[in-house]
Amino acid sequence: MKEDYLKMIFELGGVSGKVSNKQLSLSLDIAAASVTEMINKLVEERLVSHTPYAGISLTKSGRKAAEELVRKHRLWECFLFQKLGYTLATVHQEAEKLEHSSSDHMIDALDAFLDHPGHCPHGGAIPDQAGNYEVGSRTTLDEVADGTKIRLARFVDNHDLLDYLESLNFSIEQTYTIKSHAPFEGPLTLAKADGSTVDVSFKAANNIFVDKL
Repeated sequence: MKEDYLKMIFELGGVSGKVSNKQLSLSLDIAAASVTEMINKLVEERLVSHTPYAGISLTKSGRKAAEELVRKHRLWECFLFQKLGYTLATVHQEAEKLEHSSSDHMIDALDAFLDHPGHCPHGGAIPDQAGNYEVGSRTTLDEVADGTKIRLARFVDNHDLLDYLESLNFSIEQTYTIKSHAPFEGPLTLAKADGSTVDVSFKAANNIFVDKL
């Protein structure tokens, strides 16, 4: 469980910025009270720092732990997706098991076998052996104004989310135009190039990162 929090804080931008309790609650699908309890434990272990009303960020040791976990997890996702034909929605749970039983030597060998991929199948950056990686977009779909053209950049690594997005036929690099935001945390309507539209739930939109075009 602690590892899931570190990975999610990393994924939501907690390396160079701040992540809110609400973001973690939405992305992990965990009650806000439980998130607060775990964050307090991570603060005690000096893996994260928490500034009230500002947010949560990884400490130096927390960042190192998160990067190692993310590297293992995402390299296994690449292997399962590219070599074994797993779908986007099914790689997460298998990779979750494999990351905990993999030595650093095995992960380095896997990285070389896959020709050092920079991103996993759902767009997340993969730290290299030295801990270097490309910082991804921190703009979520729900933050973008109506009328803006966007490209899907990455999806939060959550099984239910990836299963949902697969049902919508979403994939990285697709482009859409934001047509409308329904009020009271209702769905967002996206327009495709051919004029057809697709609705995305507010919760999912909070877990989809995009590049503005």
